[in-house]
Amino acid sequence: MELKYLNTFRTIVETGSFTNAAKKLNYTQSAITFQISQLEQELSIKLFEKMGRTMVLTQAGKLLVPYVNDVFQSIDKLNSFENDLSSYQGDLYIGSGETLLCYYLPSILKEFHKTAPKARLHLRSMNCYDIRDELVKGTIDLGIFYEDIGGFGCNLTAYPLGNYQLKLVASPEIKRRYPDFITPDRTIPIPLIINESTCVFRQIFEQYLNERAIVLDYTIELWSIPTIKNLVKSNMGVSFLPAFAVAEELKSGDLVEIPTAISHTKISAICAHHKNKWISPVMQLFINLCQELSEISIPNPNE
Repeated sequence: MELKYLNTFRTIVETGSFTNAAKKLNYTQSAITFQISQLEQELSIKLFEKMGRTMVLTQAGKLLVPYVNDVFQSIDKLNSFENDLSSYQGDLYIGSGETLLCYYLPSILKEFHKTAPKARLHLRSMNCYDIRDELVKGTIDLGIFYEDIGGFGCNLTAYPLGNYQLKLVASPEIKRRYPDFITPDRTIPIPLIINESTCVFRQIFEQYLNERAIVLDYTIELWSIPTIKNLVKSNMGVSFLPAFAVAEELKSGDLVEIPTAISHTKISAICAHHKNKWISPVMQLFINLCQELSEISIPNPNE
């Protein structure tokens, strides 16, 4: 059924005659007559009848009027749907790795809240494996984490946010005392201060230690990256972290890098969602900001 036929019918009802409808729609009189004839054929009913010199609605035509109005009201809602959504209202559930939450997301969150003040952002600091699993289950909308954990299959759609270096860091004093993390078969009597056991960069470093048969005294396991850095700065031990997380401390000299022979020295950050997830405007805004600001959000440790 042609919408233009319904619109012509509605216009005749609103203007009161075929002639007025033709003028308003910029159609010829014959075009108006043809369209109404086509609509009557499709509906198998007579919509207008001649009373004297005037065409008036039949009873069937009167019954059709509210249905046609409903159609065009729905079309109006659809036309305003994009505008309603463009105001960026609604809830957005995001899981983020701790380092990315601390050092990657702040500038993005600032811009997001500036652009979408009415949006409700539900942000959780999560382990990367948990983020992946909850994305697959559909319990969160977006994940900001490291793709190095793998296990996505074809379930997720991912947007690359950059590759970032990993560095073994310590205080200048600890480096002076224990500068060699390359020579194998060694015991170094200091602790590793790091995230939980499922932390991707912890796994990389522990694998390196195992391959080199380098044994550290013990592990201090913490969730907070700022706390980890404070302990390392206080000569408590060493940590293996993304370079952007220690950029300021490396620049100031509070922390220094200890060389290693780790082959896997970079990790890849991504923004991801379930492949079947509907991308709302507020969700698309966050994805766009992550991609646009990825180059400027994370400090360069070499500057």
